[in-house]
Amino acid sequence: MRVVFGIEDARRVLCEGRGLDLDDLPQQVSEGIERIFGEPLTPSQVVERIVRRVRSEGDAAVREYSQLLDGVAPDDMEVPRAAIAGARQQASAQVVEALEVAVARIRSFHEACLNRGWTDYAEGYGQIVNAVRSAGAYIPGGTALYPSTVLMTAIPAKVAGVSELVICTPTKGDEMPHPAVLAAAHIAGVDRVFRIGGAQAIAAMAYGTESVPRVDTICGPGNIFVTLAKKMVYGDVGIDGLYGPTETVVIADGASNPTLCAVDMLAQAEHDPLARPVLITTSERLADAVNAEVTARLDRLDRGAIARASTQEQGCIALVDSMDDAVELANDFAPEHLCLMFSDAWEWLGKVRNAGAVFIGEFSHEVLGDYVAGPSHVMPTAGTARFNSGLGVHSFVKISPVVALSPATSAAISGAAAALGRAEGLTAHAEAAEIREELAG
Repeated sequence: MRVVFGIEDARRVLCEGRGLDLDDLPQQVSEGIERIFGEPLTPSQVVERIVRRVRSEGDAAVREYSQLLDGVAPDDMEVPRAAIAGARQQASAQVVEALEVAVARIRSFHEACLNRGWTDYAEGYGQIVNAVRSAGAYIPGGTALYPSTVLMTAIPAKVAGVSELVICTPTKGDEMPHPAVLAAAHIAGVDRVFRIGGAQAIAAMAYGTESVPRVDTICGPGNIFVTLAKKMVYGDVGIDGLYGPTETVVIADGASNPTLCAVDMLAQAEHDPLARPVLITTSERLADAVNAEVTARLDRLDRGAIARASTQEQGCIALVDSMDDAVELANDFAPEHLCLMFSDAWEWLGKVRNAGAVFIGEFSHEVLGDYVAGPSHVMPTAGTARFNSGLGVHSFVKISPVVALSPATSAAISGAAAALGRAEGLTAHAEAAEIREELAG
């Protein structure tokens, strides 16, 4: 892994150009686009074309692009309810048991996070909280199965009070989704499942088709085309966030366990060649040991080629002078996952400003966050933790302030409202306030 020295060089390496580059594609993907569409197109142009046609042509466009891009266009895009209900018997008992363990913790965490309405009758204000009626979750297919993502999107939605929850997930050929994915959908209370993927799935959920219902908000991770589609339909539908490749920052010192640091970084690296595993440390000895551990473990991984590409091209070890520098650098980078792998981590938590999720201590490892810890694993990436939060019940609710003033309180503040209205040249505003002041008096 690349090693950089000092906070300034590390900041340059980690933070310059930070963000989602949604039009930067490998040459082979660009060539594939030209071959499929008959002309060179940017990813944005591809997605704009798909979204526009799905919005106007519905199922026909979804099937056409599914055939064109995925090689299959299922006649019936919806998975039968019986297949969802029966998936528990097809999935392994060990997986089903693990899903149920995860569900209990995820549900408990999100129930504790629920927003609640309140009213202050004396002051005449408060708020009400309502869930969106319907939501859609995108569950990636691709090179790995993600039943965990079903739980991490569906359970917060259902805890929030969403009435109708649908998921879209791509499948291989004309197959049904994997039994583990369907079992997770059944256990989490998903209402409908559709076996479509890509930008066409996002457009279908955003605008509705003959088969796919229109939803109020869409959540979940996906590839560059899914992310661009979410960006494009935002405003017509709610969007949880835009996500890039996964990333983890581990902060450690000379007393930290290098093996634990290395395995946690590799756990992220095996997701994607573009995943970013980062170690920030004050100890050169630890840096060397972690680097050696990462190298030694690559060959034993089933997805070792992916992890090798990630660690060599995206990975970084930053050696800094102090723990203050380490936390400052992490805040600048604003990672999806921040792992504080040193003994007095609790004392530094208050200085963490930008992180999708924080993991404290060597046994609160991020892999638990991926599956069973409780919070959703759908977290802001690419520096968006500077302004966005991970998926949660808040992603599926709307908060409406309520104003219910007594005549006396209304009269007491209407004069100020009238003065501000006249200052802005809005005399109708002023008169509406002044009339109330007179009537109350």
